[in-house]
Amino acid sequence: MDRVIEKWQDKVSEVVLGATKAEGGSRDKAIKIGGGTGVYFLQGEDACPNLPVIAMEVWDMVPESWPESLKANFNDALKDPVEWAGMCVDKFSADLICLRLASTHPDSKDTSPEDAAKTVEKVLKAVKVPLVVIGSLAREKDNDVIVHCTEAAKGENCLFGIAVQDNYKTLTAACLSGRHCIISEAPIDINIAKQLNILICDMQFPSDKIIIHHATGALGYGLEYTYSIMERTRLAGLSGDRMLSMPMINFVGQEVWRTKEAKTGDEVSKDWGSAKDRGALLEMATAVAYINAGADILVMNHPKAVEETRKVIKELCIK
Repeated sequence: MDRVIEKWQDKVSEVVLGATKAEGGSRDKAIKIGGGTGVYFLQGEDACPNLPVIAMEVWDMVPESWPESLKANFNDALKDPVEWAGMCVDKFSADLICLRLASTHPDSKDTSPEDAAKTVEKVLKAVKVPLVVIGSLAREKDNDVIVHCTEAAKGENCLFGIAVQDNYKTLTAACLSGRHCIISEAPIDINIAKQLNILICDMQFPSDKIIIHHATGALGYGLEYTYSIMERTRLAGLSGDRMLSMPMINFVGQEVWRTKEAKTGDEVSKDWGSAKDRGALLEMATAVAYINAGADILVMNHPKAVEETRKVIKELCIK
């Protein structure tokens, strides 16, 4: 019996991250994401023109909240974002670097926007893959930080975030001026996500430079809620809704490594398994779920989880 293949009205938008020297930047190559023509990895329906990519997360300070089982993979590199980023690219083959400017939070080190911009410049010089730059999620401070950072990285076509309903104007204007892409976030609400994308585009921002984030829930911590919204978003985009046809990103590592299952030590190894492996397995399981839901960028932490997830992506895309 012949298989019944769904023919969709539209496709997921393609977004290019990074700019080469010929394009006004300094990256070795740009990365294209999106472009899917159907439900992910369904042979005969989704052409899978651009594989999902993995960004490894780098902080501008030592992440004290990380458990030792995660920190041990980076050792002293955690003290220097430049060295840490280089390790992620050279040793662990990260497709992108996601620089989290955690130290800029007023309750942390309250690093100045000027110093944050210098860190962005240093990381851009150290690695030649495209860069994702995230603030500390202190919205008012992020407005100042991101403005300085977009200017410091002007022409590099980085991905900056995170724009939400109450601060999208400043971030959108900064990304537009610096010729960067932007992450729009409306946690688990498809209608607000669409409205936010409309508002961003109303500022003359190109729709093919927007990446959607619907929030991220770790395995066992709300993953199914985000999964269902991501599925609905992809199907809406394939059905012709241009304001929901953008690629999607998930901050997998950030959510997994704050769960008790990932952070608890070997005192529970009899029931939960070794702490050395447990968190990486949870991160991989969460990542694989999200690529099946339609994720185009996975931001991850543990090198082993990155390695195994990359294998799954390649296997799923074999035609």
